[in-house]
Amino acid sequence: MRDLVRRIDAATPADRDRAVDALRAFAILGVVLGHWTVSALVADSGTLRSASPLLYMPELTPLSWVFQTLAVFFLVGGLVGARSYASARAKGIGYGRWLGTRLARLFRPVAVVLAVWTVAVVMMLTAGVDDRTLHTLCKLVLSPLWFLLVFAVLTALTPLATRLHPWWPFAVVLHVDVIRFGLDGPEWLNSVNVLAGWLVPYCLGAAWARGAVRSRVTQWMLLLGGAAACAGLVVWAGYPAAMVGVPGHAVSNLDPPNLATVTFGAAQCGAALLLLGPLRRMLARPGAWAAVAMVNLSAMTIFLWHQTSMMAVTAIGFLAGVPLPGLHTVPDNPGWVLARLAWLPAFATALLVCWTAFRTYEQARLRGSSRVVRQSRPTTAEAADGRTRRTI
Repeated sequence: MRDLVRRIDAATPADRDRAVDALRAFAILGVVLGHWTVSALVADSGTLRSASPLLYMPELTPLSWVFQTLAVFFLVGGLVGARSYASARAKGIGYGRWLGTRLARLFRPVAVVLAVWTVAVVMMLTAGVDDRTLHTLCKLVLSPLWFLLVFAVLTALTPLATRLHPWWPFAVVLHVDVIRFGLDGPEWLNSVNVLAGWLVPYCLGAAWARGAVRSRVTQWMLLLGGAAACAGLVVWAGYPAAMVGVPGHAVSNLDPPNLATVTFGAAQCGAALLLLGPLRRMLARPGAWAAVAMVNLSAMTIFLWHQTSMMAVTAIGFLAGVPLPGLHTVPDNPGWVLARLAWLPAFATALLVCWTAFRTYEQARLRGSSRVVRQSRPTTAEAADGRTRRTI
């Protein structure tokens, strides 16, 4: 293991900003742990339905503040997208070729998930699985994919994001919320916020790429101003305190993202930028960097298969013949929380199996890659097995 860690560290280019990779890893793992702790599958009269401990135990709401990390992911996405597009332009690579390469790398692992679950659905239908259970399982698998669709659209808008101040999409979210909640506006306005809400951190990332948010004053303003605004919206404007959707609640901060989510995300982005220095110092240690590098090499695989892993453990648990606490029972008491924490290693083990089976679809080199993807020294896992791959 120590030899692997040393090789990963030695193979990392000296100019790589390890803190950026750490932020991406933190965002992905936050989503995974969030889903594993605040999502539940409840056995109910022979069917499975989804439930959330936040509905029964609102005192757990602060968990959603820790695990709702999508803004950080979009912040890093805006930074990387802006840098990649600038590099492509400098090399004379056209927008279409650049975008095609990035989207192909994004959706290649998605195609595998959809193929596997298509087969699984056919098998469950053949076995007579009831419609309610099937709907619950498919929703858990497919619902995270909205995030990838939004990310793909924002990637396509990178040339605009590099010139757009984050205040503009923020103003759109503000006006949409006023119309939705204050004037009882039409439902179709929700779709506007799906894009505008996440465009705010994406534009912050693009601004970071051009050096516009590197001032400590700006970063503290994002953190403190975003936190204060979010708290004010919850306390005085009636926005939900939970930063994730809760089944049974009429309003969700996340679907679509509203002012509370956007201001909360601004605070997260400010905190992330303020932590860059400490993260860089910490990641100078080969062991810490090796862990971050391995997560980043398989970030999409981890994201796409974590719900399947949880469902696989839940299904295997039915072999016990009785509902298992924390796995099949209603999440309505502290005992469920303790039992769910005990199940997390099992979820992680199942995810490791999925990672072993499907990581190659993410890490495999794309045929016909453009010069946006440059050949470099072997990095991280490649250094361990001697293979070369292309890195952004």
